[in-house]
Amino acid sequence: MTEALRPARRKNPMLRTRPSVLPPAIRSRVALGMSAAAAEGRFELQVCGQCTAVQYPPREACGRCLADDLHWREQDGRGVLLAETELAHSNDLYFRERLPWRLGLVRLDAGVSVVAHLHGAVAGAGEAVKITAMLDRAGQAVLFALPEKDVAHMQDDRQFREMTCDPKFRKVLITDGRSAIGQAMARAFVEAGAKLVWVGQSEPWKKFPGADELAQLPGVSLQPLDVTNEKSVREMAAEIGGRVDILVNTARLQRNHGIQARPGTESMRAQLDVNFLGLLRLAQEFGPALRARAADGQSNAVAWVNILSIFALSNFPPQGSWSATQAAAHSLAQCLRAEMRPAGIRVVNVFPGPIDDEWNKELPPPKLTPAALAKAVITGLQRGVEDIYPGDLAGELRERWRENPKILERELADERS
Repeated sequence: MTEALRPARRKNPMLRTRPSVLPPAIRSRVALGMSAAAAEGRFELQVCGQCTAVQYPPREACGRCLADDLHWREQDGRGVLLAETELAHSNDLYFRERLPWRLGLVRLDAGVSVVAHLHGAVAGAGEAVKITAMLDRAGQAVLFALPEKDVAHMQDDRQFREMTCDPKFRKVLITDGRSAIGQAMARAFVEAGAKLVWVGQSEPWKKFPGADELAQLPGVSLQPLDVTNEKSVREMAAEIGGRVDILVNTARLQRNHGIQARPGTESMRAQLDVNFLGLLRLAQEFGPALRARAADGQSNAVAWVNILSIFALSNFPPQGSWSATQAAAHSLAQCLRAEMRPAGIRVVNVFPGPIDDEWNKELPPPKLTPAALAKAVITGLQRGVEDIYPGDLAGELRERWRENPKILERELADERS
């Protein structure tokens, strides 16, 4: 059985600090298809279009008929553990710092055998397991064997926690608590076991709805933070930046109009100042601090979460200016992900559809509630994914965008009418 995780003891300053290193990250171009699926929480293997044989490891041609007609298909991951071993020595620095480490050979029902990391609740050879594809600290897909049924303290397994960004016993910064999204996010992190949750508030002298309820949550602390003010961001980073494990950027300003609906650029400038430049200011001030703590013991810095919009992928003309700022923020977040990856910090982008809040009152359903959005973020962190598409609408638009971005562009444009 997996033992319950306990709060980390106060750090001993005399002990050597574990170096921030990554597991081996070399993958072939074709193997990156597995990483792309794992980034969204799917386990996919190649399947031959000619003979339907499942392939592992990833390859350029079918291992049975040599056809090059290979397609990535989602697998259920069910199989049986054939053999296991415990790694007691490694020349790789990442694993050397984390020994002992369990590995196993699993025969999948799909017909192939795979090497996988083993969850502590998997007893031994002959046991039914379920394989899932996860991202390791280097951002590459690895296979992890879990018990067929969930067990107590599932998320607390030492090896499994290395692959996830579980908020349990970690310290979280939510950049804007004035919005319904920020308040729902604070409640969700408290319920998920976060040790401390800082919640930013611009203009702290102004009372806002929900402030009293936030302040009463255990472990929640309201802090002055205005993402449009470089001094405010810098001062907050100097005060708590070296303690933050997970940063959740909920700051957003939305105006529902296209580019010709209002004269001038003031509205767009205001949105860019929060949605794009706000993210830039946070990245410049908090990014180095998170990178420095990426290997800091049991509850190290692990994740940066950006709440974006599904319309970052394709512009929604009735909210054209808002969509444009989200596209800009998405591009910046991709750059941030590349810069944070060498330290093992996972940048998680969240792409919800319209949220049921003050900005989208005039939009018809379906709309995602802030609580549902917060729950999706917690689940994504616990699964260790990179991209989250919460809600049916976001999932549908994502599939349509993948199938043909130009058709989706036309369909969203027709929504004006």
